Amino acid sequence: MKSELGRGPGCGLWRWGGGFAGLVVVWGRRAALCFVRLRDVLVVEPGGWGTRTLWCGAQRRRRLEVRGGNARVAGERGMRLDLDSGDPGRAGMFFLTLTAAADSLHPPECAVGAVCEKATSYQFAVLFIAFAFLVLGSAGIRPCSMPFGADQFDPNTESGKRGINSFFNWYYFTFTAAMMISATVIIYVQSNLSWPIGLGIPTALMFLACVLFFMGTKLYVRVTPEGSPFTSVVQVLSAAFKKRSLKQPKDPKQDLFSPPHTSAIVTKLAHTDQFRCLDKAAIVASPDEVRPGGSSPADPWRLCSVQQVEEVKCLIRIAPVWSTGIIYYVAVVQQSTYVVLSALQSDRHLGRGSFEIPAASFTVFAMLAQTLWIPLYDRILLPRLRKVTGKEEGLTLLQRQGIGIALSTVAMVISAIVEDRRRAIALSQPSLGKTMMGGDISAMSSLWMVPQLMILGLSEAFNLISQIEFYYKEIPEHMRSVAGALAFCNLALGNYLSGFLVTIVHKTTGSGQNWLAQDLNKGRLDLFYWTIAGIGVFNFIYFILCARWYRFKGASH
Repeated sequence: MKSELGRGPGCGLWRWGGGFAGLVVVWGRRAALCFVRLRDVLVVEPGGWGTRTLWCGAQRRRRLEVRGGNARVAGERGMRLDLDSGDPGRAGMFFLTLTAAADSLHPPECAVGAVCEKATSYQFAVLFIAFAFLVLGSAGIRPCSMPFGADQFDPNTESGKRGINSFFNWYYFTFTAAMMISATVIIYVQSNLSWPIGLGIPTALMFLACVLFFMGTKLYVRVTPEGSPFTSVVQVLSAAFKKRSLKQPKDPKQDLFSPPHTSAIVTKLAHTDQFRCLDKAAIVASPDEVRPGGSSPADPWRLCSVQQVEEVKCLIRIAPVWSTGIIYYVAVVQQSTYVVLSALQSDRHLGRGSFEIPAASFTVFAMLAQTLWIPLYDRILLPRLRKVTGKEEGLTLLQRQGIGIALSTVAMVISAIVEDRRRAIALSQPSLGKTMMGGDISAMSSLWMVPQLMILGLSEAFNLISQIEFYYKEIPEHMRSVAGALAFCNLALGNYLSGFLVTIVHKTTGSGQNWLAQDLNKGRLDLFYWTIAGIGVFNFIYFILCARWYRFKGASH
């Protein structure tokens, strides 16, 4: 793989340092927005958590992330896009901090049980401007950071291959460590000390992340881009459509256009017999379709190479597996939505002391499971799995994804059982008090929710990491920025699907006993969890079918 600079041993220090600080920023603001701040600004309503799911999980930035990834592969290097995207990110954090610091930019505080004043149009406008800048910043950084980090390893050496296999595990390790800090320290400061300080810390860390990133500029490997992959995809589809009336070639190896492979970055792909209709794009219908020398087509919109066709086939084969991730995230997003509400209506004291675990910090248990599991798997289990399976990655990427989907379904079953018990105790035993939203607090300890959260955390450690690695390895090399965006698009669409499911439940059960009532003791959140568990079983079966059908990308030398 050619690059502008050699792979230096110190580049990881600056990359990890900047990435860690940046992730604390991302999850510090997310934790703030997703629980307390949107509650204050929007005011909780029966459908408020559907709104929260859309804003906090997706924020519509993932649609832009695909464009950010395309910008990198189309000619904007990942490093340059990382740097440029920091400007709107810093502006967004500045405006967000202003909404907390300036009294005129947020509604006044209100007492527990009182009717809170809603935000004005002007206050909403400033908040949404901050959101818009944050969207632009995340859209450029998120899809490029992981491929750019993996580019620092040389895939042509054994140490480089192992480094890439471990890179995604350790990237996600820093990801979860940053989330833990955000869900504990940042949330504590925001909830108990000061909102402006709580948002000012992530803002300062954003500037620190940029400084650390700049300090390693001369050490980074910068892979030279080779044009836009999406143009090639459209060309293949266009050429195949124009030649749809032609007969399939009898001998694809001889009859299809396959010029010498000259790319130093992209691996040459062997012809496959799936999606044969696309092979027509590489049929040479007449001699004048090929330029003299036979190395390039006269019209790339009418004749494409076998390499281009196989790259499109790679994307099509990935699509069914990718779609299972959307359904998977419906279960995952519940750890930061209704789990928080359940915690609010449970006994959050540790033992007999006065300390209460902040409801928004319960997601830290899922992160703790991930943080503990990743080094255990990478350093202890993975070497043993390599010996048992004879494969460099131990378990295959699809096997790890399947385990993650199965664990998420188990977590939803446990969630339903625990919620049913919490509600039963709340209705049959004296209340420990009232929540800000007026619901009775159950005498059941909220620590009973820890197992379901830790299982969800394990499911993410299996599924999300393997998803990202799967896309990175199976998508053609010059599309790897898209690989980073695909996983987060899954998360976004999973949030949208979860919000859509919440809306359906409200409409179908709202006239009677609303499953998702504002007071969980009056609703049936356990039935909602059982519904998600049923969807998870369907998704697991669907995933097995997709995995059995899938063909891994093969190389031809």
